[in-house]
Amino acid sequence: MSTSLLAGTTTVAEARTVAEALRAAVEALRRAAPAVANLSPEKESELANEWRFDAELLLAHALQNTRISLFMDPKRVLSEDEAQRFSSLIERRVRFEPVAYLLGEREFYGRPFAVDPRVLIPRPDTEVLVEVGLAALAKRSREASTTEAPRVLDLCTGSGAVAISIAKEVPRSEVLGTDVSEPALEVARENARLLDASNAIFALGDLFHAVDAASQFDLILANPPYIRNDERPTLSQDILAHEPHVALFGGDEGLEFYRRIVDEAPAFLAPGAMLAVEVGHEQGDAVAELFVKRGFREVTRTKDLQKIDRVISGIRRE
Repeated sequence: MSTSLLAGTTTVAEARTVAEALRAAVEALRRAAPAVANLSPEKESELANEWRFDAELLLAHALQNTRISLFMDPKRVLSEDEAQRFSSLIERRVRFEPVAYLLGEREFYGRPFAVDPRVLIPRPDTEVLVEVGLAALAKRSREASTTEAPRVLDLCTGSGAVAISIAKEVPRSEVLGTDVSEPALEVARENARLLDASNAIFALGDLFHAVDAASQFDLILANPPYIRNDERPTLSQDILAHEPHVALFGGDEGLEFYRRIVDEAPAFLAPGAMLAVEVGHEQGDAVAELFVKRGFREVTRTKDLQKIDRVISGIRRE
């Protein structure tokens, strides 16, 4: 749908003030949204807030300003160039291009990470994986007699959000991120440069194939593809049409990568070190069982803010 073809309303391209531009953009997004029957008033309100929030982020980006500036001066007149930039962004958004790609970044663990269609967009839920990893490193540091820098491996690193967050939070750590996608690693390396994470490096390879066989790590983290193949039709167009499928789908049961990771990880874990993986909705039981069967001890489930199992972790036996 073109934002210049909304009959009977002020289009985004025609809007002259901040307030007019936001109203026009929200209307364009509303018209482009898939029709859903019998929405509750609460859901309708939730969707309206999402459209408004998207429009505000994109207008602030087009104006090279902050969201708060929009509220401070709603009557501000847009220049022709600003109006055109905003109209172009909304045109792309109504085609379901994710806002993070349009902005070129997504905040994760308090830092801005560059993102584009080469990488999966980091989700807030994945911050739970970082928190579990940081807690494990802190505990291991208290209990270990060595002063050596902790070594961390991040599998399926994508944009490098997890690896770089660990590297920044534990500056003395040595972090290796691996991914099967060289284009994704290009993004990860750029994020490490932009965020001055010189202790995070990246290597190309399928899971542990990128790692020297003799390597031992104090912590292994992974957020692998875990969406079941039969869930494909349920995904939003934002995800299905734009995010890299290689980072999304984990086989018929969604467990393909977990089986490999849990089976192979002990050979790369130092004695007493932790493996922690992010899991999808309703996968906690199956993945925890894989850990137990492989001989991990202290197998633990960590929930996200929605009280859903988000991370399964376990300790390699001595």
